[in-house]
Order: sequence, then C-alpha cells, then structure tokens
Amino acid sequence: MTRRELIRNRGLLGLLARDVVSMTGSQMTMLALPWFVLTTTGSASRMAIVLAVESAALAISGFLSGNLVARLGPTRTMLIADASRAPLVAVIPVLHALDLLSFPLLLVLAAAIAAFATPSFAAKTSLLPELVGEDERVMSEANALLQGAQRITLFLGPALAGILISVMGAANVLIVDAVSFGLGFLLVATFVPAVGRVEQDEESRGLAAGFRFLARDPLLRPWSVAVIIGDVAWVVLFAAMPVLVLERFGEDPATLGWIWGAWGLGAVLGNVVAFRTAATTDRLLVSSVGEMAMIAPLWLLLTDIPAAGVIAVMAVSGLANGIVNPPVHTIFTLRTPRALRAKVWSVVIAATAVLGPVTLGVAGPVLDAGGFVPVVLTLVAVQSVAAIGFAAAGLRERARGQVVPV
Repeated sequence: MTRRELIRNRGLLGLLARDVVSMTGSQMTMLALPWFVLTTTGSASRMAIVLAVESAALAISGFLSGNLVARLGPTRTMLIADASRAPLVAVIPVLHALDLLSFPLLLVLAAAIAAFATPSFAAKTSLLPELVGEDERVMSEANALLQGAQRITLFLGPALAGILISVMGAANVLIVDAVSFGLGFLLVATFVPAVGRVEQDEESRGLAAGFRFLARDPLLRPWSVAVIIGDVAWVVLFAAMPVLVLERFGEDPATLGWIWGAWGLGAVLGNVVAFRTAATTDRLLVSSVGEMAMIAPLWLLLTDIPAAGVIAVMAVSGLANGIVNPPVHTIFTLRTPRALRAKVWSVVIAATAVLGPVTLGVAGPVLDAGGFVPVVLTLVAVQSVAAIGFAAAGLRERARGQVVPV
C-alpha cells in the first residue's frame, strides 16, 4: 500500500475521525472529573480514589477484554463500547444538577465508564492491521497517523476543558464527552468495515494466552514490563499535576489544561516526524533510545520553574513520545500472532491498571502531606529506570540482528 493509498483508506479515515471526536471528549473528562472532585471536596485523596477506581475497572475489564474482542470481533466491540459510555457519562452531570450524586455513586459510574476503555483500545489495536495489512513500513505510517489523531486530542481536550471548566463548570463539561461517544459510534458504524471474530487455536485460547506469549518473547517480555512501569508512573503524574498547579500557580484550571495540551501538541509534532521518516529509520533503534528522551525532561519539574517552563518541559517530552510510540506499537503488533494481538494489549493495560490503584493509594496521602515534589521525584526516578531497561532490551535485540517480526 502506497502512502497515498494509506491516507485515502476509508476504514482508516473513519477510525481516525472517531478517535479525534470521542477521545477529545474523553480527554476533557480526564481533566474535568479529577478537578471536580478536588475543588468540591478539597481532598487530593478523594481525587486519587476516583482515579484508582477507574484503574481498578480497567484492570478487571482488561483480563476479559482479549477474549471479548476475539468473540465479538473488533468492530462490534468498539461500537458496543461507545454506545455504552455515552449514557454513563451523561448521567453524572444530570445527577449532580439534581443533587443526587453521592461520592459512592460517582465511583460506581466512573468504574463503569472505565470498564469499556480496555476492550475498545484492544479492539482498535487489533483492527489496524486488518485495515492496512501486515507490511511493517505501512503499519508504522498507519500507527503514526492513528497516534497523531490521538495526540491531537491530548492537545485539544485539556485546552478546551480548561477553558470550558472556567466558563460552565467541570460537571457540565461531561455532557460534551457523552455527545462525543455518540458521534464516535456513528463514525465507526458508517466508515469502518466489520471485521469478524478472530479464530482461536489451542495456543491462543484462554485468558492467560497473551501473558504466556509475552513471557516467552525475548524482546516483548522486558518491553512490556518497562511499558507497564512507565504507564503507572504517568498515571501518578496525572494525579499530581493539579496539585502542582494549585501549589505554584493558584486555582487556575486553564494553566493545567495548557500543561497537558503542550504535551499533546509536542506528541502530534513527533507523530508527524514518525510518519515522514517511517520508511527510512531504524525502527528498533528509535524505539530503544526514544523512551529515555521522553523521560529526561521531566526531571526539570522538580525545580521551581514558571508555568511557561512546565509547559515547555511537557512539550519536549511529548515530542519524544510522538516519535517513539509508532515504531514501538508496530513492533509489538507484528511480533504478535493475529489471534493474540488483542490479548497481548489487554495484558499490558490490565497490569497497568492493577498497579495503578495501589500506587495512587500511596500517592494520594503523600500529595496531601508533602505536596508535589516527593511524589514526582519518586515517579520520575522509576520512569528513568524503566526507560533504561527498555533501551537495553531493544539494543540487545538489535545487536542479535533479530529485527524481523516473528
């Protein structure tokens, strides 16, 4: 498939449009919901509880997602996920307006919404090679486009959320997210071809099949461990960033939105670089060293830099992420047998979600007692170690000359 054919692929364009619409709404909710809890309760611990419950729901659904996608097929799974999340998100502001939204009920709704995220992501990941084929160069370009669409939402969503929270309140911003899921459903139903269930054999059958494959693969085993550790650290950073804004810059949700929006904008630019260079770069080398470039700027968050400095740090980190993630996802996907792709990504998401609540449970009280610095010092150090391990595994694989997907 040529690059021109790729960017005209109807199914891929539908998938890109769906991600831009629905994930922009989701990114707004990811900012609006913690900010709502933090400002209405005054408790970073309660905010962390909400994030922990979402992570727990991701974990539980993650263990089941691989089999679910295999049985329903990726297209149907995405449709069900979007159709279910729209009313679940919409009911939160409705109950809040009626003064019927207790904190336990909010936790139940947050868990239900998050539970559909893992099967949706696993379905989308396994759907991509069905749309564009198995060629590594084409897959790298398609991943760059897909992640570029997702990263655009990281720029638009937080920036819009910061402005809209100031204008209409955090609870009402959730209505926008509910509408976005409805539009996402329509885009998938209209443009993305139906891809049926994936036939399972003895090796790929069962909940643990994805875990067994990762445990055997000499590259993906250490990579998946590093990705899980790094993703858990990003969850904590997301919880800690509102505290940084309150400590240093006052109650200013717009600043929080621009901080995360800068990371998303940097990632979009990185995805453009990845798309333009996919045919000529050493994907395994870029994947290996790029993780360290993404983490290194975060050390500056520990210094007393102004808001513009924090925004710049996040933009540089996002740029590195945008360059490295498309080849990483391509290598992950093409090294994995077709019947196991949804299950492998479900394992990674589930493991991240299992560790996330535990880590947030520790981070919340520390944020209340000690503020931003001790928490972020720990998470950046952990991310740095994970990035070094990721790079070492990739460079060992490259030195052995085993760069062709199995």
